[in-house]
This record gives sequence, C-alpha cells and structure tokens, in this order.
Amino acid sequence: MTTTGIRLHAPAPGWSIDADVVVVGSGVAGLTAALRCEAAGLTTVVVTKARLDDGSTRWAQGGIAAALGEGDTPEQHFEDTLVAGAGLCDEEAVRILVTEGPDAVRRLIATGAQFDESADGVLELTREGGHHRRRIAHAGGDATGAEISRALVEAVRARGLRTIENALVLDLLTDAEGRTAGVTLHVMGEGQHDGVGAVHAPAVVLATGGMGQVFSATTNPAVSTGDGVALALRAGAEVSDLEFVQFHPTVLFLGPDAEGQQPLVSEAVRGEGAHLVDADGVRFMLGQHELAELAPRDIVAKGIMRRMRENDAEHMYLDARHFGAEMWERRFPTILAACRAHGIDPVTRPVPVAPAAHYASGGVRTDSHGRTTVPGLYACGEVACTGVHGANRLASNSLLEGLVYAERIAADIASAGLHARVPQPLPTAERPAHPLLPPEARFTIQRTMSRGAGVLRSEASLAEAADRLDRLHADARDALDENGKTAEPGVDTWEATNLLCVARVLVAAARRREETRGCHWREDRPERDDTAWRRHIVVRLNPDRSLAVRTTDTTDFPPTLTQAQEQ
Repeated sequence: MTTTGIRLHAPAPGWSIDADVVVVGSGVAGLTAALRCEAAGLTTVVVTKARLDDGSTRWAQGGIAAALGEGDTPEQHFEDTLVAGAGLCDEEAVRILVTEGPDAVRRLIATGAQFDESADGVLELTREGGHHRRRIAHAGGDATGAEISRALVEAVRARGLRTIENALVLDLLTDAEGRTAGVTLHVMGEGQHDGVGAVHAPAVVLATGGMGQVFSATTNPAVSTGDGVALALRAGAEVSDLEFVQFHPTVLFLGPDAEGQQPLVSEAVRGEGAHLVDADGVRFMLGQHELAELAPRDIVAKGIMRRMRENDAEHMYLDARHFGAEMWERRFPTILAACRAHGIDPVTRPVPVAPAAHYASGGVRTDSHGRTTVPGLYACGEVACTGVHGANRLASNSLLEGLVYAERIAADIASAGLHARVPQPLPTAERPAHPLLPPEARFTIQRTMSRGAGVLRSEASLAEAADRLDRLHADARDALDENGKTAEPGVDTWEATNLLCVARVLVAAARRREETRGCHWREDRPERDDTAWRRHIVVRLNPDRSLAVRTTDTTDFPPTLTQAQEQ
C-alpha cells in the first residue's frame, strides 16, 4: 500500500485527541457504527460536518426496506435488488443485506426508533419502485429519516459518546507503513475546539454521505460535497462505480434555474397509487414497464426525460388528487407542507416534478466488512461501494445498507484488535501538495456536471465536461507552481476542491463505460452490453493528481488490499 502523499492545503493541527475509533458522519451508518463500537468497549469519537442530526438521513422520506411482512422473504428482497442493480450487484453483498437486514431493523427499533404501526401493533409496510412486496417500514408517514436520526442521536447522547460537531474532516493521517492513524479536521467556530486539529486513532470509519452537491439541482443537503470520497482518494484508496448516480424521478420542479437542495416527492407517493402524467393527463409510464410508475428509478427517470423531450416540456406531473386531503395529511404531511410552501396544493392539482441528483450508488470500494484498500480505513453508507446497489439502487435499500454494514464494521474493528495499536502519524507536509479552488468554482463545477454528466450523457457532453474540469484543475495547479499561492484555506475552498476531485472521477468513469446500464444513460450508446461492460470501473488518484482508471476482468469485485494481506 502506497499513499499518494497528497493533502489539502491547510494549517498544521493545533490540537489533538486520542481514540480507538473515529467515525466521520452522523447519519444512520455513522451513528450505528459509533454505538456498536462503543458497546464493544472501544473509545469512540464522532466527527460530523454540521449538527449530529443534520445529515442526509433526516431527509429520507420513504422508509427502510426489509423482509418483515407476512409472506415476504429475504430471497424475494434479494431478487428485487438484483433486478434493480442491472447485472452489477455483488451477490454476496446483497445476500448479507437481505438476510441480516430484518434483525438490524429490529435492533434499530430496540434502540428507540418508532415506526408506524396499525391499530393492532403490526408494522405498516408500503411499496416503492422495484419492490414486488410491501416491505418498506416508515415513520411519521413520510418522516422516516427524521425519526431514525432522532432515535440514534438520543442514544449517542445517552451513552455519552464524545462528539465534535460543525467539523469538516480534511485528510487521513497515516503511519510510516501506510496504515490509518486518524484524521485532521477543521472545527467551524461552534464546536468544542477552534481551527484545525486532529483525532489520532488506528481505525477510521467514513460515513460522510453523498456528493449530490456536485450537480446544480439535488435532493442532498448542502453538506453533501463528496468529502469522504475525496479524502479516500487522496489517501490512496480506490473508488468504484462512481458513474452510477441515481437521479430521483420525482423532485418538486421549482423552475429551470433552481439550484441547490430541492424538495423530494417520495417514491412512496407512487407506492400508494399516485400516477405520472403529462400536461394532457396521459399516464405515459403505462406499457413501458410491468410496474408502470413503480418501475425501478432509472426506468422511471428515463421515462420522464423521454416524455419531456417528446413534448418539449420542462417537467411532468405527479397526480395524487384522488388521495384526498385526509390521506395527504396523515400519510405525507412533510411532502404536503413542502408543496404548499411553494404554492402547490397536491390535494387539488397535480404536482410538477422532474429528475434531480439523489444518490451515489458507487463510492469508496469496500469488502463485506466495510474495509477499504487502505489498512484501518472503513467506509459505510452512501460514501461506500459495497456492491449492494450495482448500477442502480433499489428504493429504500440505502438506510438498510447503512445499518447492516455499520454493524459489520464495528464487529470487524473489535475482533481485529486494531485498538491495541498506538497510531504514530507521520507529520503533515510543510508545503501543500494540493492547490485549493476559489469558492466560485463550486458553481462552475455544478453547472458543468448538470450539462454534461446529468441524466442524459454522451461522449460529446462528457468530453466537454472533462475539458472544463481539467481547465479548473490546471488553473489551480499552475497558480501554485508559478507563485506558490493558492486560494485561502477555508470551508468553501476545501469543499470546492473536493467537488472537483469527485467530479473528475465521475466523468472519467462515465466516459469509460460505453453503454447504457442502470442509472448511467449514454445517448450515444443506448444499449446495455453485458459482454463488454458487465464489469466495474475502479479509479484511484496518482501522486501527480492524475487519475488511474481501470476496468475489472469480471463482474466480481477484486479483493481489497486488507483481504489480500490476510490470505
């Protein structure tokens, strides 16, 4: 294992604390991993970019999928997941998810999460796209993520876990042998420390969520800037399948120039019987798939985009007027409030919707225990690529994946005895190796990605995006080489630099995959090609900041370095 030697330009840490494990992120994956590590007797520190309850988990509306209902089985859940994944799911990873999932949800309930139940105390389960059974547990109608976040945050505080809020993690610390030794971080004025510091630990768990802010319009919160993937790349880790960005089909359309986080209209609305229609009221998904509006998300997103192009329209409509006011208020109060806040009453009129960036199916490559290619570095949740989602995530599998693989990571850290090793981090380099972008580059990146690497892609659009991103990369590098200057270190410049890093990888992978598969739609390569492309694309960062892109020989993930070392 050789690291890249690349670090963000930042001041040297002015303080440090020691721990057995540092968990970066406070969504369902991060807090579950932290609670399980603490329960195993490991000194655990949670670092989160905003408040403990401010990550992507709290925005999850639909629910969490697991074979909990009468007549449902893990095998049926397994099959639905494989179909949605379009031939690229890792079957072992999916098998782990669906067999360990039901008990993981029960443990979440034991932790304090309260899911909606019928009058006789049975879980109310609903359907979403790609599921042939009602297996989605929900809370507060459409506020599942908020309830899960509440329960886990309360448990973390009750157990007295050390937390550092409002802290952006910068880079991984490693020792002389390339093993994990902790992280550097910057506390943004409201945490328990000020400025740049470090947490020294032999095990680091990345649970930083997604990278939706790489696009102009997304359902992701403002903190989702791909920090975990960028950190892992600089540390020498491999990422996989980053071209598979899921665009949620039904996001509230706020106008062609709307940017930033957009309100989501949950798939559960379609699961309860809402219809997708065009301006003439025609249900255009009928005949396109056996499940019509409940087809997997990539199929629905493509169906909407096709109809938009045919009709020269900016959006389609979701019609659920037949629900009536009582059902809207009981089952979907959050969505109802969001629509009304923007002047749309779904009780009386169809809701304008269009696809927007929602979920990264790829990420930092891991094995079945969450281990990455850097010894001591783990990843779970949206930042990770376990192989569960393949080319397209099945609805509501994300919360379950965070639960299941977080528990597996905690068990592996405890059994591996990593805490017995006292980390000896190498000193940070005196001269910065990675120039920073100015804050305004963020908007250039987002618009470039939305135009060239959004729902519809082609070699021409991707080549143009790659050229624009390369120019940003070269301009920052040249400024540093010529006068030793770079943009002023700070949250906005670190985030812009992270966004450029993940954008370059995403575009490189999307150009390499010359086919249409799952949520990767190439207009110039409209067919799925299993012979040539039932493979994974793996990317790492070279020490000179160029990208090394390779394609696996088979659909199986190659072993991570830690696995290979153990064999």
